[in-house]
Order: sequence, then C-alpha cells, then structure tokens
Amino acid sequence: MGSTGKIRNSKGSVLVIGAGGVGAVAAHKCAQLTNVFEHVMLASRTLSKCANVRNEIRVKSGRDIQIASVDANKVPELVALIKKFRPDVIINAALPYQNLSIMDACLETGVHYIDTACHETPECIGFEYKAQWAYQDRFKTKGLMAVLGCGFDPGVTNVFAAYAQKNVFDEIHHIDILDCNAGSHGRHFSTNFNTEINLREITQPARYWKDGNWIEAPTILDKGCVHLPFDYPCVGTKDSYLLYHEEMESLVRHIKGLRRIRFWMTFSESYLTHLRVLRNVGLTGIDAVDHDGSKVVPVRFLQTLLPEPASLAPNYTGKTVIGNIMTGVKDNRKKSVYIYNVCDHAECYDEVCAQAISYTSGVPAMIAAMLIISGVWNDAGVFNVEQLDPDVFMDKLNAHGLPWQIVGREPFPEATGVV
Repeated sequence: MGSTGKIRNSKGSVLVIGAGGVGAVAAHKCAQLTNVFEHVMLASRTLSKCANVRNEIRVKSGRDIQIASVDANKVPELVALIKKFRPDVIINAALPYQNLSIMDACLETGVHYIDTACHETPECIGFEYKAQWAYQDRFKTKGLMAVLGCGFDPGVTNVFAAYAQKNVFDEIHHIDILDCNAGSHGRHFSTNFNTEINLREITQPARYWKDGNWIEAPTILDKGCVHLPFDYPCVGTKDSYLLYHEEMESLVRHIKGLRRIRFWMTFSESYLTHLRVLRNVGLTGIDAVDHDGSKVVPVRFLQTLLPEPASLAPNYTGKTVIGNIMTGVKDNRKKSVYIYNVCDHAECYDEVCAQAISYTSGVPAMIAAMLIISGVWNDAGVFNVEQLDPDVFMDKLNAHGLPWQIVGREPFPEATGVV
C-alpha cells in the first residue's frame, strides 16, 4: 500500500506551516533539495520568525525561500494563501490544535497533507487520531493523500516497526519504543518544543497496550510511576519512564500479531523535580484562572517565562537516541532486534541552526513530502506512516541526516507493575 514503485522525475512546491523548531528544520531540508522542491514557502502567524529562518537558509544553502503570514486556525486565510502559492503538498508543523483546519484547507484546495503530531484540543488533556481518521473518505474522494504523524516519534518509530514487519519478522509480538535525550542545554529547566504541548503530553497518565486492552499506570510525577534503567548506545545508562504516546494507537491496528506495545522516555531527576513543583503550584494547568481581572491559562503563562525552545539550539550538546526494541518470530524461531538512530545536537545546529529534537522531527516530514512529490507515495486517503512502504523511507533516512542501525539484542526488560 502507498507505492507504485515508480518514481517520477518531477519537481514540486511545498508549503511549510509553522516556523518553530520543526517547521524551520523542514524548510531548511526542503531548501537543500533543489532537484525535488522547486519552490519552498514557510508561513506562520509570526512573520518575523519566518524571516529569521529565511535568512538562515540564505546563509546555509544559498537559496531564497518565500515567506508569508497566516493564522492556521482560520481556514479562509489558509485557503487564500494556498491558492496564491499553489503548493503540491503542505507540511503542517503548527500546533496539533490546528491539524483539522489545515486538513480542511487542503481538501478545499486539492493539496496533499503531512503532519508530525496527532490532533488534540486545548480544552482537555490527551490526544487521539479519531478526528483525523474520520477524514479518510473525504481525502480518498478528492484523490488526495494525508500522512499523519510523520516526525520521529510518531513517524520514524512507526516506519521502524513497518520495516521490521516486512523484512525481519513473520510476526512482531512485543514493541518497546525508547526515546532518550542525553543532551544538555545549560538551562535550569526548559522544554524542547512548545511548552504547552510538551507538558500536556508528559503529565497525563501513562498507558500501554497488552492483548487488546489499554492498561493505565501513574504519571511520571507520581508515586508508583514505572521506570527502569536502560543502557543506550553512545550515551550510556539512563532512567526510562513509561509514558503514553500517540504512535501506539495506530501501531496496534497495523502490526500483525502484536501482543504488547509500550513507550519509554528518559528524564533526569532534576527535570522531574522542577516539573513536580510546577504542577503542585498549578502552573501546568490548562484551565483559565482569574488574575487581576483577566483570564490566564497557567501553562501558557509558564510558557512565557521559559526559554523559547529554538533558543536552546546554539549551546546544546550531547545526543538523542530513539528507536524500537522488537521481539517476535521468524521461521518459527524467537527473534529480537533493536533499530535506532543517534543524532547529535551540535551537528544539527551546524547544519540547520536547530537542536536534535527539532531535527529528528523535521527531516522525516521533508522525506514524506519528497516521496509524495516524486510519486513514490501516491495513494488517496488518510494514512499513518506504517501503512506505507517503509523501504524507500529507510533509505532516505540514511541519505538525509538520520542514519539508523539494526542490531540483535535481548528483549527489553520487564518492569515492576508492567508485564
């Protein structure tokens, strides 16, 4: 599914919406490929952010891109911009709250769609693909393709699972996705992408899937949270915490034979201590409170106090290590492999003026746009990445800055309270 196996020798135009870290990386990487992306536009509500990225691209790639101002919450504004620029595909690197409005604009204008994060609403904690999956018939009828969650996790981790299902296993029984940021930005406390979205994600209860059921566990901040040490390649042993993450929702539908899937992320004790204090005093709250006659959402006020995530990049050192440990059977024999990528913060900054968290999400989105424009991915409808042919995507990861390794290893260890 998702490929004819034929590649058109054609160029196309891409519109990147959102000029934060991920959108900036996507724009940089598209601008590098003049043989694929004939025209590149970066649009955001804040035009000055787009101008800064355009200037960086001039220095790094010697190329000019177009920029524009747009409110991604407003479908008429999006439609007007799309009709003016006439892109072949849109990379949505805006907030997850804006996924549906951008999908609506794509349907109205006949443009393919890519995003890097699952839809959510400001009014409640949590995220799910239900609202975006509901667009399947509309995109299929229009002959358009929508690729959901094509960052790293979700995104590349889905591709790793699809690649293993196609090339390594007859059946995959267990998947453990491990996300380690072993970098240092020199600040007491900061988030690596949008503060509101980041803290909403990691302060919700943990969940994992086993034998057809979702099982809940305490948040990473509460007594009884599930964590264990793991020895990551290149960076050593880090404490890894059980979280709920969106790629699990789609992988349980598309990986045959799956019996259990879990997601783990590393946090330092200093980070968790800061976050507990912020939560305990109410600064991670999403409900508006009265302050001097005005309504203030605490987590948004906190965002104004913390460093802009993109500002962390110049001094970021260390590496990220993200990948999947998968266990299953091949030719009736038990098999276990680890597929992972190691990405260096400083090297990312040298290339595209970004830290590795942004880089690992922006590059896969660019690859998806490349595959759509070239005709490698050309099915109509709404797809999660694991539904598409993984082989060419894996090749492109190696070619465009996210090389991966596959090694045999023991299954990921069990953890107290999680079986």
